[in-house]
Amino acid sequence: MKIEGQVRIPSGCAIAAAVSRDGERFSGERIIRSMPCMHDRSNGLGGGFAAYGIYPEYKEQYAFHIFFDNDNARSECESLLSKSFEIVRDEFIPIRKIPEIKDVPIIRRYFVSPFKSVLSRLQLDEDEYVVRTVMDINTNLSGAYVFSSGKNMGAFKAVGYPEDVGRFYRLEEYQGYMWTAHGRYPTNTPGWWGGAHPFGLLDYTIVHNGEISSYDANRRCIEMYGYKCSLQTDTEVITYIADYLLRRKGLTLGELASVIAAPFWSTIDSKEPKVKAELTYLRKTFPSLLITGPFSIVLGFNGGLMALNDRLKLRSMVVAEKDDMVYIASEEAAIRAMESAAGRIYYPAGGEPVIVKVKEGRY
Repeated sequence: MKIEGQVRIPSGCAIAAAVSRDGERFSGERIIRSMPCMHDRSNGLGGGFAAYGIYPEYKEQYAFHIFFDNDNARSECESLLSKSFEIVRDEFIPIRKIPEIKDVPIIRRYFVSPFKSVLSRLQLDEDEYVVRTVMDINTNLSGAYVFSSGKNMGAFKAVGYPEDVGRFYRLEEYQGYMWTAHGRYPTNTPGWWGGAHPFGLLDYTIVHNGEISSYDANRRCIEMYGYKCSLQTDTEVITYIADYLLRRKGLTLGELASVIAAPFWSTIDSKEPKVKAELTYLRKTFPSLLITGPFSIVLGFNGGLMALNDRLKLRSMVVAEKDDMVYIASEEAAIRAMESAAGRIYYPAGGEPVIVKVKEGRY
C-alpha cells in the first residue's frame, strides 16, 4: 500500500471563487461551503481565503494582516511601522479557537497610511512604498510576516483544511463582493502558515493549483526588480509577476495572460498580422516570465478577478454564472455547493483568461 510521502497527487489543491458583478456584498459562508466537497484535494497543510470589500470603513488605508512568532517580533514591527505610517487602527484579528487549527501565531491587523513626508523624501508613490515595506519586513524582520497588504480587502490563511480555516477566522461574519479560496496539497515544500494560499501583495492575491517547473527562471528574473522570493513555495512568484506586469509595467490583464501562459510560436504564427505582432512583442520582451508546468490560478484584485489555466490545460477549472454572480472552482461540485441553480457551465481552454469586472463605482 502506498502511504503519504510515497505517492504524489498530480491534481491536488482546490481553488474556488465567487464574485458579484454588481458589487453586492455577501457573507464568507458561501465560499466556505465550496471547500468540503473538495476536501481530498488538500492534506491539511494549508488553507485560506481572500475577501474583497470587507473594510469599507477603512477603505482609504492599507490593511496589513501580520503573523508574529512572539511579542518581541510584534514590538519591533510596530516600531518600524510607526516611523513611516499613520496607524489608524490596530487590533487582533478575531478568531474562533478550534482543535483542528494548532500552533496559532499572534495574528493582528493594522490599518495604515504612509506619511506624505516619507513619500516625498523618497519620491515614491504609496503602492511602491508599501511593497518595499512588506518585502523589508518579510525578509529582514525575524518572526514577522505580512500576509496581506491591500485596501478594503484581506487574506486569511493557516495550516489546516480550508473549511476549518474559514471557521477559525469567523469568515461568515464578514461581507464582501468577491471571495477566493484555496485548499493546499504541497508536494515539494513544507506546510506552514505563511506558505498557505492566497499569496497577496497590495490588493493582488493568487490562489494556485499546480507546480511551476520554470520557478527558478521566474524567480531570478523577478528578483532583479526588487522582489524577494523567500516563502518556500512557487506560488509566491506568480503574485510578484502579476504586480510587476500590471502595476509597474502597465500591462492589461489579457497581456498578462499572454506573458505567463504565452501561446506556442506555431500558434502565434497563425494569427493575423496585428495580433501576431503584439504576441511576438510580449514573448520577446518578457521571456523569463513565461510560467511553464501545470497550473490553474485565480488572480484577485480590487474590482474583479482573472482565472487562467496553463496553455495545455493540465489542471481543471470550471466556470458558471447565475444572475450577477460568477463562480469558479476546480470542480463543478464546489460551484453547486455555492449555488445549486448556477448555469452556463463552461470549461475555459488552456491559456484563455476568464476576466470578470465589477461595475465601476460599486466596490
